[in-house]
Amino acid sequence: MNETAVFEAQRPRLTRLAYRMLGSVAAAEDVAQDAWLRWRRAGQGDSVADPAAWLVRTTTRLCLDRLRADKAARAAYRGPWLPEPLVEDLGQDPLERAEEVSVAFLLALQRLSPLERAVFLLHEVFDADYAAIAAALGRNEATCRQLAVRARNHVRDARPRFEIAQDQLLRLAAAFIDASRRGDIAALTRLLAEDAVLISDGGGKRPAALRPMIGREDVLALLEGLRSRGAGLEASGIRLARINGFPGAIFAWDGGLQTVTFEPDSAGRIAAIYIVRNPEKLARCPWPTIDP
Repeated sequence: MNETAVFEAQRPRLTRLAYRMLGSVAAAEDVAQDAWLRWRRAGQGDSVADPAAWLVRTTTRLCLDRLRADKAARAAYRGPWLPEPLVEDLGQDPLERAEEVSVAFLLALQRLSPLERAVFLLHEVFDADYAAIAAALGRNEATCRQLAVRARNHVRDARPRFEIAQDQLLRLAAAFIDASRRGDIAALTRLLAEDAVLISDGGGKRPAALRPMIGREDVLALLEGLRSRGAGLEASGIRLARINGFPGAIFAWDGGLQTVTFEPDSAGRIAAIYIVRNPEKLARCPWPTIDP
């Protein structure tokens, strides 16, 4: 197998790893491309005993380099940060398991140190053993095991561990959008979990709440305030989609696009709403074609 074919067989896996490390589809694709350039410059291919391990190691190090370089920019980010939405058509089979790309899970990963994040992903999601992880990170196995324990303790509760039918989740999302646009507070109250959260990300480029809304009453107050100012879930077009593993929607409005992702609790109510309005994170979103 030539070096191009060897790499292309691994590209999807490398992109998946980089997306979880960085929270950006665009950055993940860039990292995968950088890994390809290094692979080609090194004249790899049949000369490497384990090409997959070489490429995973290179991709992980590229992600760590990028995280270090972006540290100042992330610290200066205006308002809450959310990952770039991972958008799929509802009619397609999911490319990822919801628990491995949910916004809640990705936010939990972002709270880890870069090394903890790398160890956790390589071991828990990509099934690498500690010897391979130690080689990838330039650390000993004992250190990697300690990093893994700390990481698991931090993200243990962030991954959904229940099964709700996709059609039920879609009805839940559609009902919430409808009730929000009608201003039906009673319906919204029934749909929201008592401890629901709402996080919006404008990145300082579009209006968005500068803190997370915590609890049903906080979320309802924000939605009512937005609606009274004509800034709620109004749109010139809506496209329902699967966003980070769960049903959501892409809205077209005067200022551009926004995505809304709904994550449920085990009782089938909405536990979290994530709104991305930062245009830099929406360049890959398909434009809505469905009238509201």
